[in-house]
Amino acid sequence: MGKMILLVGGARSGKSNFAEKLAEGLSSDVTYLATAEAGDEEMKQRIADHQVRRPATWQTREITQEIASALKEEPIISDVVLMDCITLMVTNILLSLVDDLDHPDGNLVHAEIKSQVEALVKTIKSSGSTWIVVSNEVGSSVVPAYPVGRIYRDAMGWVNQTLARSADEAYYLVAGNALTLNELSVSVEEVVERNKE
Repeated sequence: MGKMILLVGGARSGKSNFAEKLAEGLSSDVTYLATAEAGDEEMKQRIADHQVRRPATWQTREITQEIASALKEEPIISDVVLMDCITLMVTNILLSLVDDLDHPDGNLVHAEIKSQVEALVKTIKSSGSTWIVVSNEVGSSVVPAYPVGRIYRDAMGWVNQTLARSADEAYYLVAGNALTLNELSVSVEEVVERNKE
């Protein structure tokens, strides 16, 4: 049965660096599952920076969306799979479905994201690997000014909650430090009990 370790945090919080060190510490048999598309020069440079940091012994698979389907066709057989990141997978799904950024079909986008994320979780859980899944927390900022931004923010909120519920371990990265969400987390029922008179 597969294991999932979720790393969530804001931009430049140290998620990728932490994930890479974690993967390297767990095994030398690592597959890096890259979801980025090199659409512009900045993204090409980010991808190159990530590639330089990775050990030469790691395998790399590039799958931008429909990950569960792709892995049915060609499974990853590694002790550790580092997926960096789910946020870009969601971006790729959204952009593939939205022709008009001013009038996106939120229901269509959410349905496809839900389908792909649920399939990915099943794939992870049925694998024999430890998966380190990196994701961005995008909901802690201002409300996006445009409909597509709000759809994206809402989708990522759902994705992160779904992954955190499914993960064996979940960490929140802040300034390069990992906070253990499993230990810090309390249920609403626990809060109610604490505050009853």
